[in-house]
Amino acid sequence: MSSKNKSFLGDLASSVEPSAEGQERGPRLGVGVLGGRNNRLAELASGAVVNNPQELVDPARCRIWERHNRDYGALSRERCDDLIESILAQGKQEVPAIVRRIHEPDYDFEIICGARRHWSVSWLRANNHPEVRYLVEVRDLTDEQAFRISDLENRAREDLSDLERARDYLKALDLYYGGSQKEMARRLNQSEAWVSRYLDLARLPDAVVAAFPDPFELKISHIGSLKPVLKSDDDRSRVLAEARRLTEERAAGKEGLPANAPETIRALIAVVGSAAPRKKEPKPAKAPKRTGSDSVVVHSPGGTALLRVDGKDRRGVTLTLFHKGGGSRAEAEAALRDLLDNHWPQ
Repeated sequence: MSSKNKSFLGDLASSVEPSAEGQERGPRLGVGVLGGRNNRLAELASGAVVNNPQELVDPARCRIWERHNRDYGALSRERCDDLIESILAQGKQEVPAIVRRIHEPDYDFEIICGARRHWSVSWLRANNHPEVRYLVEVRDLTDEQAFRISDLENRAREDLSDLERARDYLKALDLYYGGSQKEMARRLNQSEAWVSRYLDLARLPDAVVAAFPDPFELKISHIGSLKPVLKSDDDRSRVLAEARRLTEERAAGKEGLPANAPETIRALIAVVGSAAPRKKEPKPAKAPKRTGSDSVVVHSPGGTALLRVDGKDRRGVTLTLFHKGGGSRAEAEAALRDLLDNHWPQ
């Protein structure tokens, strides 16, 4: 027997039998237990130790938080296959879900993180594995804290789609941050540009989202292609019409339609690119304005300086083109034609 074990047994025996020296050992053991308890309480109070109890519970006694970031109705055997196989291989759920305790007739817990684990355990219990129980970690959280914890836990998970996360962000923007994108980015410890891309994804029209064979394939990387073609009213109407056509033909079982997200995006963008280009006829340049000297500056209809004419003598003038002033070539050519017509008639 090791010296460590001998010491442990000696302390244990001394708590039952008085020592040869009297009652010295008994009180010492009691003080040790109380002292250990006091130390533990002090650690909890200081935050050095976190005491979040874990329990194995019946998943039927847990309900999904109404603001959970996962579409629970979209879960299926296929989407949860890897998790189900892992639980079967380990004989249990390894990572606890995060829940809040509630007091309702039908439920004891509200699930903040762990909807996919809940679905998988429920499926296993209904399919020949009633012994599997739902592992949860109970916490005391506000709604805003629950949102951030749920986001942080699922941010690196590939099984949560960008679209689900984007819709969660859009709801949270008004619920917790008063519509302030800057404050939301600060609380999530992310850049405003990063948050903005997710919000743009969540704001895509429902008709566009429905046009994709699997909307959960949509990613924030696709926003750079879709957002520009939805800006003008004409382009937006063309894209929406094409999106509805794709949705209707897919529902009717038509073949040859876009099979994934990139193909669908190309199809939606193509209807804008194939539209006849709209030519803008240059407006006639405004009459030249004198500068108070022999110089005359010609401006575009929008007020942009296009060129300056400096009179030198009766035989000629000096012409200066403001090619970096913001005017277009068509406007400059129109201004030159007006000058020639006025000063050098045919």
